[in-house]
Amino acid sequence: MEKPKAVITGVGAYYPEYILTNEELSRMVDTTDEWIMTRVGIRERRILREPGKGSAYLGAKAVEDLFRKTGTRPEEVDLLICCTVTPDMHFPANGNIISDMAGIKNAFSFDLNAGCSGFVYGLVTAAQFVENGHYKKVVLVGAEKMSAITDYTDRTTCPLFGDAAAAVLLEPSREETGVIDYITRSDGSGWRHLLMKAGGSLNPPTFETVAAREHFIYQEGKVVFKHAVSNMADVSVEIMKRNNLSADDVAWLVPHQANMRIISATGERMGLPASKVMVNIQRYGNTTSATIPLCLYEWEEQLKKGDNLILAAFGAGFTWGAIYLKWGYNTGM
Repeated sequence: MEKPKAVITGVGAYYPEYILTNEELSRMVDTTDEWIMTRVGIRERRILREPGKGSAYLGAKAVEDLFRKTGTRPEEVDLLICCTVTPDMHFPANGNIISDMAGIKNAFSFDLNAGCSGFVYGLVTAAQFVENGHYKKVVLVGAEKMSAITDYTDRTTCPLFGDAAAAVLLEPSREETGVIDYITRSDGSGWRHLLMKAGGSLNPPTFETVAAREHFIYQEGKVVFKHAVSNMADVSVEIMKRNNLSADDVAWLVPHQANMRIISATGERMGLPASKVMVNIQRYGNTTSATIPLCLYEWEEQLKKGDNLILAAFGAGFTWGAIYLKWGYNTGM
């Protein structure tokens, strides 16, 4: 018997109420709305300011929203995977904390860190558990509190990132919907260009590492941009060719929201008009593992069963990849 496909059957999300605008940022560092919009296309981002709350809180809220929308009970979930670079703590896994917060008791859970490619890597991983026939309901959540590792004295990185979480439910289907194909790649030599220098076992926290501001995001922007533009576009075109898809066949490109110029370059390489490219970077900034599912959440009403979607991302590692999936349902039907 042909193995089932892993199909997305619901999307949930949560983002903080507080909005950090470019105008407010310009009072914190030497920057302007025009400078930020011209270079990355971000006008505002959401920030979790409440004390005692981290990315697991955001993730749990997104999962609860997913449960509400899909009518799923916590005890039905077989597996929860949390994609994140900002877990509440080194251990236990954020997935364990989110499961506890959301009342999930019968599942196993773990974290996956692939930088901004986290959701793409996570969806590929989650799909395997569904396709092998052993798991009926898998929750994949991207949850990030990027403000916790953002240096708000660094004008080159502080405009880029925001806080949010979004989650999808994966279930088996015998229909021609769900994850059809994927390409995932990495180049470990890129690690030195985008990282957090201290806090791990190589450079544990010390007075010196804190004073040197090494517990914040470090990025060599020009190098990252160059690799992101070429690799994200290349892998998106490759998966189209591999599946004999023309630009007319693709309903939507769902790109990681890191930089408007990267998004535009990817869409152009694929031959897609801007009207087929999901873009919400101007409202949320780069929420790392949450950007792609947050797009799916915002465009859910426009998606139709059978729509061809290409999901594409590039992130720290370097990591990148693309997924070809057919949307699994019509909203409200």
